[in-house]
Amino acid sequence: MKKTFLIMAVSSAMATFGQNQKPVTYPVTTKGETVDVYFDTKLPDPYRWLEDDKSAETGAWVKSQNEVTYGYLAQIPFRDALKARMEKLWNYEKIGAPFKEGNFTYYYKNNGLQNQSVLYRKDAKGTETVFLDPNTFSKDGTTSLGGLDFSKDGSKVAYAISEGGSDWRKVIIMDAITQKIIEDTIVDVKFSGVSWKGNEGFYYSSYDKPKGSELSAKTDQHKLYFHKLGTAQKDDKVIFGADQKRRYVGGGVTEDDRYLVITASNSTYGNELYIKDLTKPNSPIVTIVDNFKSGNNIIENEGGKLFIETDLNAPNKRIVTVDVNNPKPENWKDFIAETENVLSPSTGGGYFFANYMKDAVSVVKQYDYSGKLVREIKLPGVGTAGGFGGKKKEKTLYYSFTNYITPGSTFSFEPQTGTSAVYQKPKVDFDSEQYESKQVFYTSKDGTKIPMIITHKKGLKLDGTNPTMLYGYGGFNVSLTPSFSIANAVWMENGGVYAVPNLRGGGEYGKKWHDAGTKMQKQNVFDDFIAAAEYLIAQKYSSSQYLAIRGGSNGGLLVGATMTQRPDLMRVALPAVGVMDMLRYHTFTAGAGWAYDYGTAQDSKEMFNYIKGYSPVHNIQKGIQYPATMVTTGDHDDRVVPAHSFKFAAELQEKQTGTNPTLIRIDINAGHGAGKSVAATIQENVDIQAFTLFNMGVTELQKSPK
Repeated sequence: MKKTFLIMAVSSAMATFGQNQKPVTYPVTTKGETVDVYFDTKLPDPYRWLEDDKSAETGAWVKSQNEVTYGYLAQIPFRDALKARMEKLWNYEKIGAPFKEGNFTYYYKNNGLQNQSVLYRKDAKGTETVFLDPNTFSKDGTTSLGGLDFSKDGSKVAYAISEGGSDWRKVIIMDAITQKIIEDTIVDVKFSGVSWKGNEGFYYSSYDKPKGSELSAKTDQHKLYFHKLGTAQKDDKVIFGADQKRRYVGGGVTEDDRYLVITASNSTYGNELYIKDLTKPNSPIVTIVDNFKSGNNIIENEGGKLFIETDLNAPNKRIVTVDVNNPKPENWKDFIAETENVLSPSTGGGYFFANYMKDAVSVVKQYDYSGKLVREIKLPGVGTAGGFGGKKKEKTLYYSFTNYITPGSTFSFEPQTGTSAVYQKPKVDFDSEQYESKQVFYTSKDGTKIPMIITHKKGLKLDGTNPTMLYGYGGFNVSLTPSFSIANAVWMENGGVYAVPNLRGGGEYGKKWHDAGTKMQKQNVFDDFIAAAEYLIAQKYSSSQYLAIRGGSNGGLLVGATMTQRPDLMRVALPAVGVMDMLRYHTFTAGAGWAYDYGTAQDSKEMFNYIKGYSPVHNIQKGIQYPATMVTTGDHDDRVVPAHSFKFAAELQEKQTGTNPTLIRIDINAGHGAGKSVAATIQENVDIQAFTLFNMGVTELQKSPK
């Protein structure tokens, strides 16, 4: 294959898009000569050079595309008003649930528009001080806190930072009492938590530093290390992964400090499970599950009795118990049996909490250590509850509750009595009483019933003229459950409808639902999304002129595939950080780990043809008018590399017929989304909504409620 890097040129061609829009001058992306061969098929890849994230040519292309995009956005008359309203609505105090470490109580707080939330703590006297302020990590707010873990007595803490949104982390070790950094920074950590063994050190996972660009080069051998305090990182011992090649390895210490639990996998679903007795010097790593056919995790232990969350022979998950001395699956006994609803368990306060998802909303039941049902917990409403976790000795636990019209609130919970009380209710300038949210079930192409929650102002006229945002994901066992969003609140204030279907490929109905949207059944996901759009149009919530589709990551693939298969169906398409080149996704960073959902073009000729049939980059055709499109990505995205979005935008700009704009908005020094600053998040949402409404013919915003 010939690898060609060519400098982008600018076209003098002018095009006018939509009513009252100023002409836009498109950059023209020069084509290279790369051709790949898949089985007996030759396939050109003219924009391969955009995969080189380090090249000056790619940098010039990014700059020129952003100039065009931001020039276009600047002409939208209500963009500033939209930003002012979103900032006003966003500007409220947010306080997270407290947690105790040593003699202090810690909690996160954001005064409203701080780019990153600040970690505070209170001592026994109730004196509040700042413990960690991520806003001081960088001037532009692009360095974020990526997680932290305290030693067993709370005297030390290891916290991870992410720079520019990268998945690569640095781990900083600090004396929690004095707040002084006590060791050299641990570097090159990726896809990892930190888990302390007593106070002597901690476990973490990472890959060897990749050759080439660390933002795009393949990483596929994950290793678990132990860092002993007082030693150099170069002397950190490899605990697991040196001999067994695994793409994802994790390690965590049980609360009683007795066991190290190790999970290992090669894909985003299915894992091996191991355990090591930390009370015995040089104890062996014992295998519990030796294959990738099920998902398994030890969530608790009572001495040598292990409690394992698993979907082995239980697609909706169950909890089993087993003796650590005979831990193989044939010895497992049901503790909380599988039900018709998907289980997501937690532990705290000496109890188990079974959080069930029933048609994408939460039902929570409390069990004691004998497996006896204590109570079903009365939740504040119909929506999503999360939390109910903590140390065994905690007397008070906390949980959150939200839905599409209810801002997230935190509740305290007394596990002994079952009493809940409001701990923190945000003061948001949004009147939930003016809005309604309802669940419907519609029929997909093959007859499958799909749930969808539709949210909007009360009294909405079903006349087909309502701007509607259809949001989806449909993959990787991820469940889209109801949650409040300031951006969505602003959208609905302006008369918008927000609709979220629970597509196959997600986890809303367990493993069978997930598998029904993978590999050779991936088209089911797109069909489900298309059917959702058709339902909204048939019921006159919207029409093709007023419908926008949106999704990120795997959801970006969803949008890319849907808009290329049914370009007539929507007015606006908003693919974010999407997996767009399905023939090459597995060659970048950790992409090979996504093969459980997608398969790869190398698996077989049949799989190649199937994937090529929906790969967004490969299905843009000349002579077709695609919807108004704004692709969004970050130039430092090292999970779904931005080359996916670059190549998709280049193909779309070259082949688009008609006057609909095809733009790409590239955040600089930003990654896949985690840790993005509040300012950047607000601006991105403003630009997405402004672009969407403008291309639906909206000229001014509705008046916001008082």
